[in-house]
Amino acid sequence: MTSDTTVVNVADLTAGYLPGVNILENCNLTANQGELIGIIGPNGAGKSTLLKAIFGQVNVRGGSISLLGEDITGMKANQLVARGVGMVPQTNNVFPSLTIEENLQMGVYQDPSKFDEGIQIVTELFADLKPRLKQRAGSLSGGERQMVAMGRALMMNPSVLLLDEPSAGLSPVRQDEAFIRVSEINKAGVTTIMVEQNARRCLQICDRAYVLDQGKDAYTGTGRELLNDPRVIELYLGSLGA
Repeated sequence: MTSDTTVVNVADLTAGYLPGVNILENCNLTANQGELIGIIGPNGAGKSTLLKAIFGQVNVRGGSISLLGEDITGMKANQLVARGVGMVPQTNNVFPSLTIEENLQMGVYQDPSKFDEGIQIVTELFADLKPRLKQRAGSLSGGERQMVAMGRALMMNPSVLLLDEPSAGLSPVRQDEAFIRVSEINKAGVTTIMVEQNARRCLQICDRAYVLDQGKDAYTGTGRELLNDPRVIELYLGSLGA
């Protein structure tokens, strides 16, 4: 269920890692309440950099980022988590020596009082985790680790969840499961922004999407519009979505 409330607004964003080298140039993105937003494009287009810029992990040199109308440009990750931004990185996204339950506890380290409510929500969404809370995360498969990482990010009941390549490195069956989980999280009311290399599958489940190319938002539209856009098919879906 989407609304007209803007949760995240990225306006004319210019950002990069090294001095004088910009990965993003005047990039724009809007995510409204309840939307599932996809970000696709070729390798090196700046997709993950855009997520990291929103999450305070990249130097922003121009433009602005707002969360529910509040300017969050340049805020650090811990400040953003406290304000309701959850992030699931592509790799190294669990603490392997900790149990599943301890990983979820890490998600509420800023406010441990939210643990009971959070773990109830997470184990309802990811029922497979409930009987295995004492299992070490290091013994889990890639798909199971992804569940734990998503669960940890949801423990603080975020207003927006940022997902970096949730299907990366998974088998085709596990990829389908990952996309189903993303849809379920979104249907539970969490505004979601997802970077995804599997462009076709991403467009099939998202409300709207942005195609990034060379650090700019080249095309935008609903998932269905972009799936059927001849330019997008020719330039991106042929190689990315097969």
